[in-house]
Amino acid sequence: MSKKNISTAQSLQPGLKARHMTMIALGGSIGTGLFLASGGAIASAGPGGALLAYAAVGIMVYFLMTSLGELATYMPDSGSFETYASRFVDPSLGFAMGWNFWYNWAITIAAELSAATLIIKYWFPESSSLLWSFLFLALIFGLNVLSVKGYGESEYWFAMIKIAVVIVFLVIGVLMIFGIMGGESIGFKNFTVGDAPFHGGFFTFLGVFMAAGFSFQGTEMVGVAAGESHNPREHVPRAIRQVFWRILIFYILAILVIGLIIPYTNPNLLKSGLESIGVSPFTLVFEKAGMAFAASVMNAVILSSVLSAGNSGMYASSRVLYSLAKRGKAPKFLAKLSRRGLPVNALLMTSVIGMFAFFASLFGDGVVYTWLLNASGMCGFITWLGIAISHYRFRRAYVAQGRDLKDLPYKAKWFPFGPIFAFILCFVVILGQNLAAFSGDQIDWYGVVVSYISIPLFLIVWLGYKWLKRTKVIPLQECDLDSPAQPLE
Repeated sequence: MSKKNISTAQSLQPGLKARHMTMIALGGSIGTGLFLASGGAIASAGPGGALLAYAAVGIMVYFLMTSLGELATYMPDSGSFETYASRFVDPSLGFAMGWNFWYNWAITIAAELSAATLIIKYWFPESSSLLWSFLFLALIFGLNVLSVKGYGESEYWFAMIKIAVVIVFLVIGVLMIFGIMGGESIGFKNFTVGDAPFHGGFFTFLGVFMAAGFSFQGTEMVGVAAGESHNPREHVPRAIRQVFWRILIFYILAILVIGLIIPYTNPNLLKSGLESIGVSPFTLVFEKAGMAFAASVMNAVILSSVLSAGNSGMYASSRVLYSLAKRGKAPKFLAKLSRRGLPVNALLMTSVIGMFAFFASLFGDGVVYTWLLNASGMCGFITWLGIAISHYRFRRAYVAQGRDLKDLPYKAKWFPFGPIFAFILCFVVILGQNLAAFSGDQIDWYGVVVSYISIPLFLIVWLGYKWLKRTKVIPLQECDLDSPAQPLE
């Protein structure tokens, strides 16, 4: 075997360029949460309530990404969250974080396969769900198994499609609001319909707040991708800086435009779902502008968003699984790399789990699949919680070991406010997942179990590993800030 092949068989290979990293950051969270769920958010809490919820979560996500940016530029690693928690907090927390992240995205792949088959049936209503799911899984697997550049390129173009559509939507929306496209000037009159701009009570707002949080999940992908970036110390900060503008332009402005053009009392907003693409708030606005093919165009865009989410999930979860195997926290065969430096076995394992979960959605009444999906519901928030804790501990360890903050390749602003604020908001969202279940005369125990099952599962994995391995919280002076993140075997 040549020297080059030996090298590629031992470590992941950098294949992501600056433009890939930027688009992974820009397009990472633009998906069905914006194109579909935003309508329900406005209908539930009013345009003002939806704006406030998305803005609050947006601020939290910005601080989380700057925390992740500081960690990923200092120690770029495909294990990302697992690596940082293991080094700067406790190896048992890293173990639980890694498996939590992998499970979340493996099940999400199954959810995206289900979503893609629903979307494609808009055009082919009599076609086979199994056929489409196999085709989509083969496409996602193929993009990931060819090369890391295959993932980067596909995400680049998926993101370009989504960004272009949102920009066109914003331009058309603003022209409609001021009456430039013909018709009357809409102005702010829909912000005063009924009891707008705020509608519903505290629990309604909390529900929208959590929906906003789910919409933003996927932004953390840039932390995993840093491990295969050509120049993470330059590319990651550039990608992180895009987060603020992405949140402002693609979420806040989009929801503002929808809220101004469509009154929150419009019954179609509550119907926004994969089964009814025609009433996506984006479709409604485009149709109001006189675009006859709006539903078909948005269906294609939403399909690309779903495939993008599945593609990213396949990439990130396989890298974290590979990292767990490298550190002896997963079966050793999952650490095997192809000659091109790709974790083939980890990709196969993730695909198999995703496919099994998809089959569970088809047979019986889908109860098994529903429970699997519910168990993954809060996994993203748990990951965010872990990022905030890891960054706080990293910065304190860095200072405790007498190092100069000026030497950090990227320094998160507003420390320690950023990670503490993100931690508190994530904690509130996790606990408030289904407070309504406790508000009636009798506790809705089924609702409680369905909503909160992720918490005991995570605690069992974390504390079980801690008990078996007798791990302890690492003192700040002993946190490993120097050895390579991905040691070669």
